[in-house]
Amino acid sequence: MRIAEAAKACGLSAHTIRFYEKSGMLPEIERGTDGHRRFTPRLIEWLTLLYWLRETGMSLKQMRRFTALAKTGDAGIEERRQILADHAATLKAKRATLEKCESILAIKIASYGPDTKEDDP
Repeated sequence: MRIAEAAKACGLSAHTIRFYEKSGMLPEIERGTDGHRRFTPRLIEWLTLLYWLRETGMSLKQMRRFTALAKTGDAGIEERRQILADHAATLKAKRATLEKCESILAIKIASYGPDTKEDDP
């Protein structure tokens, strides 16, 4: 699979994939005889994980640390687990904050009375 197909499969742009590669956040990517990158299903899984880590607000610094640890193999498992656990806790706190904000907005919206706009046909 080439970079355009990989980008479509994992949700990242080709530019971001190249950035992650240059930043050392990806395992070595094999190239074909034509010099084009060849993306394996395992690499697509890795890119998809990076997509979701970034999408959920993990910093690039933490992502770099996580990927560096992954390259060490089993030696980095405990710290990788902790990074993900900490990130999950952060997401849980953000979710609680967003739920509180949503309830406050609902109260404020209701204070303006019923919606009087007519529905468009």
